[in-house]
Amino acid sequence: MSKYANHLSPNLPSTHKLTNSQKSRARREPSGVFSLFQAPQIQQFKEAFQLIDHDKDGWVNESDLREIFTSLGITPTQAMLDNLLSSRPGDTSSISSVDKGINFTMFLTMMSERLFEFDTEPELLEAFESFDENDNGTVRVEDMRKWLSELADRMNEQEIDKFLKGPFTDRQGNFNYREWIKVLRVNEDGIEAEAQT
Repeated sequence: MSKYANHLSPNLPSTHKLTNSQKSRARREPSGVFSLFQAPQIQQFKEAFQLIDHDKDGWVNESDLREIFTSLGITPTQAMLDNLLSSRPGDTSSISSVDKGINFTMFLTMMSERLFEFDTEPELLEAFESFDENDNGTVRVEDMRKWLSELADRMNEQEIDKFLKGPFTDRQGNFNYREWIKVLRVNEDGIEAEAQT
């Protein structure tokens, strides 16, 4: 099961014909992923995509990836190429290895997912501070449990327990979000440093 919307898959059969007005509206309305970025950002992603798309057919496929890796002095394994191509948006279960490829909309979707995967430290602090009534760097665990189970991307009880039971929750039932964010930041910096070496 893909984590991407099925409409991003290039080979899905159309279940119904669009009327002329629907086609016209579809041409005027930007894709959801395009609305996440400003025009200069989209242009930069387009240029990056075109560098990877060696044969300039509008699709990044296995041969394009081999070419870009080779130009960087990297000999990719087949597993590496398969992993990169199988992480593409859309339903890939019915697509043979010959048909694998990533078009620009898929590429942009994948980039947006990576860029928006983690909130930055100031955004996390601001979010927690809005619930920190005493401005002491902690939030009541019982309140957090309620918010995590009822609002936005709801978590189940096991996920909440795993998150709240640990070194950041004190005996009085307070979650120290400032310390948690510091550790999160250190871990992210450590991962980035490992990736650069």
